[in-house]
Amino acid sequence: MQRFPASQTRKNAWLTLAVAAACAVLVPNSARAGDRLLATWGVTQVEGAGGGGLTPWATIAGSGSSNQIGGSAFVTHTRTNDGYELKVAGAAVGIHDRVELSMARWSFKLSDVVPDKSIEMNSLGVKVKVMGDAVYDQDSWLPQISVGAQYKSNEDKALVNSFGADNSDVDVYASATKLWLGAAGGYNVLANLTLRLTRANQFGLVGFGGAGHDKRQLMAEGSVGVLLRDDLVVGTEYRQKPNNLEDTAAILKEEAAWDVFVAWFPSRYVSLTAAWLNLGNVVSKPDQQGLYLSGQVTF
Repeated sequence: MQRFPASQTRKNAWLTLAVAAACAVLVPNSARAGDRLLATWGVTQVEGAGGGGLTPWATIAGSGSSNQIGGSAFVTHTRTNDGYELKVAGAAVGIHDRVELSMARWSFKLSDVVPDKSIEMNSLGVKVKVMGDAVYDQDSWLPQISVGAQYKSNEDKALVNSFGADNSDVDVYASATKLWLGAAGGYNVLANLTLRLTRANQFGLVGFGGAGHDKRQLMAEGSVGVLLRDDLVVGTEYRQKPNNLEDTAAILKEEAAWDVFVAWFPSRYVSLTAAWLNLGNVVSKPDQQGLYLSGQVTF
């Protein structure tokens, strides 16, 4: 199989993003997005899917309703207390509030573990709504349910292979999301549960699987948010991660990630998210935490 250099991969990723944006602009006015309730499409998850910052929701990216095409583009930055730095950029397209296609590009700076070294990773995703509506099915206990897959490819094959891991793999997941109107003293409450089958080490930044850990494991992810206003959401997220590499080296022990966030939607087209993020142990550095910032444009 032909292997493209990192520069060509980046060009291909940005070309895909540009094509997606151009297609959205060229959609006829009658099909353009904008009919869904403000903020109910969420923000963008770090792997590119619509949802929270850490975990995908069952909702579809973009503000489009069932007869519209919508989408989003985002950038995310976080820096931990010991100097790890993550930058992510990507985009997603939502088709008729049913199908979502997404992509994201990661760059992770390794602090003093490997000075002046960054790991580059790409993520391509698809999500399909199976049943329910998170917002409008208020007379039913049934949440909105979607299934999805994320193909992730780590460009530093030599590094991840040195840990006995693979450099690419596919996560598959199912998400259930429900919004309860006026459920907490008159405030709307949103909850999400995602179950993910994965072999990803540190989301894929340290490869996939490891010695004696070739099978995907079922990991739980969750989000709870309260809408203080129509345009302001506060909440928390939690994401389990498999611990595939501790047998290889104790410094590679992996722990769950969690955050506390606030997301502001000043208009239908823009959202800003700030969070305090805790990643646990990351390659010899325990208790890695720091400020997470993300901006999104939506149509």
